[in-house]
Amino acid sequence: MEFSRKKGLHGEITIPGDKSISHRSIMFGAISNGLTEVSNFLTGADCLSTIDCFRKMGITIDVTGSHVLVHGKGLRGLTAPKEILDVGNSGTTTRLITGILAAQHFDCTLDGDSSIRKRPMRRIISPLEEMGASIQSLSGNDCAPLSIHGQALKGIQYNSPVASAQVKSCILLAGLYADGKTSVTEPEHSRNHTELMLRSFGAELTTNGKTAVISPANELYGQKIQVPGDISSAVYWVVAGLITPDSEITIRNVGLNPTRDGIIEVCRQMNGQISISNEHTEGGEKVGNITVKTSDLKGTTIEGSVIPRLIDELPTMALLACFAEGDTVIKDAQELKVKESDRIAVMVENLTKMGADVEGTDDGMIIHGTSKLKGAVIDSKLDHRIAMTFAIAGINADGITKVEGAECVNISYPSFYEDLDMLTK
Repeated sequence: MEFSRKKGLHGEITIPGDKSISHRSIMFGAISNGLTEVSNFLTGADCLSTIDCFRKMGITIDVTGSHVLVHGKGLRGLTAPKEILDVGNSGTTTRLITGILAAQHFDCTLDGDSSIRKRPMRRIISPLEEMGASIQSLSGNDCAPLSIHGQALKGIQYNSPVASAQVKSCILLAGLYADGKTSVTEPEHSRNHTELMLRSFGAELTTNGKTAVISPANELYGQKIQVPGDISSAVYWVVAGLITPDSEITIRNVGLNPTRDGIIEVCRQMNGQISISNEHTEGGEKVGNITVKTSDLKGTTIEGSVIPRLIDELPTMALLACFAEGDTVIKDAQELKVKESDRIAVMVENLTKMGADVEGTDDGMIIHGTSKLKGAVIDSKLDHRIAMTFAIAGINADGITKVEGAECVNISYPSFYEDLDMLTK
């Protein structure tokens, strides 16, 4: 797909539902008693992989547009799948569902695409093995495919070496089935959708600082869930509005969970004109509208505790930094290397192709702001966040930018290009 320079982006965007919350609504609904009704569900490929996995384990799930009904069968209601559970490209599906499967009364195998087969799973295998789980990496490299032999589990106290909501959620879900309390302590706060939602389903779960503690559950109960817009999808329009000349964009109904709102903090730190309106709470999640205007941006340092709050948005923030005066340093972001692609290497390679002055480091990037990009052929590595980032780069570059593998946006934002067209007309 090809992109060329645009200016004067004006309009309102309603973004798809939050991917993290959509995944969890299916998983938690499946292991609850009764009906879970989900509105504004994200029907991207990753979340559909989660639905497919639970259907293969006997759960009836009705999908009508973005409205989903999950007919839960309780904590012990899943049945052995007759085939491999295919997680597609979804790391969230892989890691969270493993915590549930580790405690079931059957064996199964998880597998996915070539990207999933490279993503590290030792970070969940180790704590689950401490709980008594039996999990084998069939390739012998601590990656998928994973063979899981359901076992009785015991509660543990786990100090996670990484701030990862996927790791934390996996352990907490396993803790629902354990014989005693399970706690997870992180080095920094990661997104807390699991804690908020599990409590709403009836789990006994407490948090104290960076530690979450869950007690074994007898039952969970189906809920009504209104999924807010995904701030990780809002970032493309936030950055587009800030860097594209003569622009003003409002993104409606965005989830503003404090464990996810790092882009608001950093954009303001960079002198971005960004405002929040209509703030309210839906289902325990903070929601509001974000409005951005073209801004004279300043370089900054992005590090420390803010990193887990914008880890998925960092590639797009690196693009933003190209249009800021001075240097921007991104550090403490080693996690970027083990996403759908090595996002440090891919961003450095592709931004350099476009004429940006950027260098990679072991834990991030240093971007020397230039405000001038030129068109190039971009290899997205079939990473949805890379493809969307370089679409925004393309409308702010001289010449033609061609994004290869552009269709991968279907993973998280199927209507992305239609929304971009609407803003650029």
